[in-house]
Amino acid sequence: MSKKKKYLKKLETQVLSFFKNSPQSIYNYKQLAAKLDIQDTRARNNIIRVLNLLQQKELIVSEQRGKYTYNRKSLKTEEATIQIIPSGKGVISLNSFEEEIIVPKKYLNRSLNGDIVEVSIHRKNKSFVAHVEFIIQRSNKEYVGVLERKKEFGFVSCRNSTIYTDFFIEKEELKNFTDGEKVVVVFKSWGKKEDCPHGKIIKSLGKPGETNTEIHAILHDYGLPYEFAKHVTNEAAQIPKEINKKEVQKRRDFRNTLTFTIDPKTAKDFDDALSYKDIGSGKTEVGIHIADVSHYVKPKTELDNEAYSRATSVYLVDRVVPMLPEVLSNDLCSLRPNEEKLTFSAVFILDEKGKLLSEWYGKTIIYSDYRFAYEEVQEILETGVAEVSASKSLTKKKYSVPSAVFDALKQLDKYAKELRRNRMNSGAISFDRVEVNFNLDEQDKPNSVFFKTSKDANKLIEEFMLLANKKVAEFIGKKKKKLPFVYRIHDNPDQQKLESLKKTVGSFGYTFNLSNKNINKEINSLLVACQGKKEQNLIDTLTLRCMSKAIYTTQNIGHYGLAFSYYSHFTSPIRRYPDILVHRLLQHYLEGYKAESEQLIEEVCEHSSQREQLATKAERDSIKYMQMVFMEDKIGNEYDGVISGVTERGLYVEILENKCEGMIRTTDIKGDYFNFDVDNHALTGERTKKRYQLGDPLKIKVKKVNLIKRFLDFVIID
Repeated sequence: MSKKKKYLKKLETQVLSFFKNSPQSIYNYKQLAAKLDIQDTRARNNIIRVLNLLQQKELIVSEQRGKYTYNRKSLKTEEATIQIIPSGKGVISLNSFEEEIIVPKKYLNRSLNGDIVEVSIHRKNKSFVAHVEFIIQRSNKEYVGVLERKKEFGFVSCRNSTIYTDFFIEKEELKNFTDGEKVVVVFKSWGKKEDCPHGKIIKSLGKPGETNTEIHAILHDYGLPYEFAKHVTNEAAQIPKEINKKEVQKRRDFRNTLTFTIDPKTAKDFDDALSYKDIGSGKTEVGIHIADVSHYVKPKTELDNEAYSRATSVYLVDRVVPMLPEVLSNDLCSLRPNEEKLTFSAVFILDEKGKLLSEWYGKTIIYSDYRFAYEEVQEILETGVAEVSASKSLTKKKYSVPSAVFDALKQLDKYAKELRRNRMNSGAISFDRVEVNFNLDEQDKPNSVFFKTSKDANKLIEEFMLLANKKVAEFIGKKKKKLPFVYRIHDNPDQQKLESLKKTVGSFGYTFNLSNKNINKEINSLLVACQGKKEQNLIDTLTLRCMSKAIYTTQNIGHYGLAFSYYSHFTSPIRRYPDILVHRLLQHYLEGYKAESEQLIEEVCEHSSQREQLATKAERDSIKYMQMVFMEDKIGNEYDGVISGVTERGLYVEILENKCEGMIRTTDIKGDYFNFDVDNHALTGERTKKRYQLGDPLKIKVKKVNLIKRFLDFVIID
């Protein structure tokens, strides 16, 4: 190509970019020459030639003689919601592409996280990239950042994993907000010639680095409300607390049947209870009683709108952000001992071996006789004695349980073990991962770490809740006439990731047969085989990454992880909106009414799945933040750790003794230049071939903790 042709091609690209970046603007050749800083006549004539060429290609149109504008019809675009990732790039998902498509930073076109945009797709080498052409609708997202206040204006610096720009704050918007405080800002405008968007501060969260400020910031980051509007709490306060006698007459009465709850020591809401009754001939009646939230939260009320909007309670390290106001979650709907409560129940008759003989579903009334903590029941099951020690007792006093309760707990434990055995034999996958938690002082600061492990008492409750969820889903799902319902599904593992897992575990000497039809059994065998080995963390992590996300939908495909053909969520309506909907639908169908709208149910499912994922991210962020608070006074301390993640930027390392996770930045690894090996989850030295791989043990020293920017940095000890 001649120099002249190259020049014209470059000029054509420059001119077209002006039109694309300002699709509503009208330009003549003089205005374009000024923008390109072109002054000589010859070069101006070249602009005229380019304009004619672009018009011939129908990329621009002339609505007035000598004046041109961008031809939007020339561009094939698709609508998408853009998400900003930590690198500052965007990603979009389109039905026409299997994988997410990257939007390079220079083609974001002032779009922000969550905006609905029009994108064009362009081939780049062997893959595709997207360019944002237009912003259809701005998201209503709230952004959190630190205010830098000047005399005539201010900036809110809120660069985090989903925002790549600061917000300019005009003088009249500064009001009484002070320099250095953490604030919530919303988008106002972003002019074409402006480097950053204009924002409006709507709230101060307080001083950066303080626990309350940072936890509220996490909730705002994910759009999770932590206060109830007055009209919602007022409606909740007006609900009658007395149980109507006519309502009792409509229900099956379990008030004289032995009933109890088993929950964590710190629980405030009790949404499930078990009843136990020996009915002779080796048969037992077990009732799984769930708070009847749907009796109090009616469709189209303020309470229902709020519960739907939140869709889930959020369990952070130092607090619970409830889906329902406290008058419901901790009072009316909480199955507290020695109180009559309205419930929705699944009642099963079991034989001596735990075989299910019959099932019944419906509205009930119960009277819980006892409230147990997991630790109390665990001690009874372990010792085989009907006695709880002072150290395990909720009241801190030693006490004995009646023989009827002791017998019930032993028999229920026996049933639970049988249910679990059957589940595992069917191919359910068991990740026995230890959960980390913190003991907090009076200021809600972590002073020590403890690990939560699932023992027999936990598994007793878990198995009966799983049974109720499974059988409710079967009860509706197996009807001859299809009835739209809420299913909790879990798809098969990702095949490509399984191939990668096979390759990795093979290097440690493990066999992993992908041709086996029962892949779930292969996975379980692998998880058992690596227990206690140095590579266990690596294999557990990679196996988890193969798994799909569980979601809510009307289209049942079963639950892979639990090895159930039918599964739903029936047992936690205090904290999950899908459970409220399941209660409503179940009662609706029990009363013989016609099928509900599948489309409307699916909308609730999609919304609930999305909100659940946001809540999970917030919960993880709160744990990470508390880890940093816990490690703040431990700079310089040395620990044994294990590599828990590998990226281009560096190594994530989890400290063995407290499970706190920090990062060793690639720039802090001395002695070589390290390349990221994505296939083997490793960093490899270019010269020394030194290798740091996911799952490797590592000795580290705490280098830096930053509570405001939320990072914890380690360095390697040679």
